[in-house]
Amino acid sequence: MPDAQNRKTVAAIVLIPVVIALAIMAFVWPNARLQPRELPIGAAGPPNATAQLAQRLGEREGAFDVTTYATESAARTAIEERDIYGAFVLTPNGLKVLTASAASPVVAQLLTTAAAENAPSGAEPVTDDVVAAPKEDPRGSALGSSVLPLALAGVMAGAGVTLLGLRGSRAVITLVGTATGIGLVGTAITDDWLGILGGNWWAEAGTFALTALAGSATVAGLAAVLGVSGIGLGTVLNVFLGNPFSGVTSAPELLPEPVGVLGQWLPVGSGGQLLRSVAFFDGNAASGPMLTLSAWALAGLSLVLLGGRRKHGQHGGADVAAGSGGADEAQPAMRGEPTAGR
Repeated sequence: MPDAQNRKTVAAIVLIPVVIALAIMAFVWPNARLQPRELPIGAAGPPNATAQLAQRLGEREGAFDVTTYATESAARTAIEERDIYGAFVLTPNGLKVLTASAASPVVAQLLTTAAAENAPSGAEPVTDDVVAAPKEDPRGSALGSSVLPLALAGVMAGAGVTLLGLRGSRAVITLVGTATGIGLVGTAITDDWLGILGGNWWAEAGTFALTALAGSATVAGLAAVLGVSGIGLGTVLNVFLGNPFSGVTSAPELLPEPVGVLGQWLPVGSGGQLLRSVAFFDGNAASGPMLTLSAWALAGLSLVLLGGRRKHGQHGGADVAAGSGGADEAQPAMRGEPTAGR
């Protein structure tokens, strides 16, 4: 027994710092390496001048993915449809930069700085925020802060259903009902009270609910097939990877590769992008994140039903075995054979 206790002590001393180190790396490393990586932007104006500007921007070691537009209006439309984060417009009066702080205040500041660097000496570029962040949250910090509670809500709901012993259809109903409540409460706080969202109220509520359901169903589904260890795996996907890899506080294209891409395939990252689309861009570019969240939710709920049926089958098999044993024991008496008690 002392040897077993010693091994557990050594394991705790070694493994806990390793886990904490990995968590710190997951949260700190992406933000410590923020820089544009194939960031989609536009350049608009006369063809020759636009081509030269696009070439200069393209020389920044893959920092920008530049699309040229014939007019400023076309570039504005691309920003509103979330095809690009912003655009540089060459006008007769000088360089003009179009930004969308609602998409990412960090990128908007980055483009403003880049415009100043590419403007003629002594000239000050004009800045136009096409889709501005709400005045209650101009830097997007409040929206970014909502990501972690949403991730934790998914973990808590999924773990709660598992630990309460709810299985099968009852677990599915609980998960859907909980996610619906989270959607309503989350929108009431962020839209009605804080005013940091400005889109359709029900679309925002649906986004919160679908994001919470994707996370909670994943946790509960993994737990249904893997046991309690599934809760840990679901927590890793939602919190330790999903939160720092989401890019909600900056932009996925600013994170190191492949973190930015991976984060958009996880519930929190896709939920953050969907929330921006419905809150500030009239639902543009919402289909991709919505499909991702729906896939996580359906996969998790399917695992919940599968795990519930498997446990039901195991219990049913045990009952059948017990019942057949009882019938065998009763057969001698039914045939009139003597029993041990006589």
